[in-house]
Amino acid sequence: MIKRKSLAKSGLRDMKDEEYKMVIVSRKDLELSPGKLAVQVAHAAVECSLLVKRKKPKWFKAWKEQGAKKVVVKAQNLEELYRLKEEAENLGMVAVIISDAGLTEIPPGTETVLGIGPAPSSLVDKVTGSLPLL
Repeated sequence: MIKRKSLAKSGLRDMKDEEYKMVIVSRKDLELSPGKLAVQVAHAAVECSLLVKRKKPKWFKAWKEQGAKKVVVKAQNLEELYRLKEEAENLGMVAVIISDAGLTEIPPGTETVLGIGPAPSSLVDKVTGSLPLL
């Protein structure tokens, strides 16, 4: 369980009480086993976390102190992943597409998921708010 600090004590109240989250977008057109999908989502979560911690440390701190919310949704295909990535980056968010090593179920280099954020939920929702949950 992640321990949450009071936002008032952490000095993050000045961030307009904004909520933060990370969204991982999976591809519906790939038939991945549940275990393979879980690993791809984990890769995206780690990569996005590390990048945001370096590039936007205030966003990372707020997200972590709020419990590190993560949501997994689904897109139709790779083309949609690239469109969503571009939209997220245009709004100033970290967005990373994960490529598989190809050691188990799918060919090497297959792009499996897109990680976005962590970022303010209001920004993330502009990109992924209409996508269905996995």
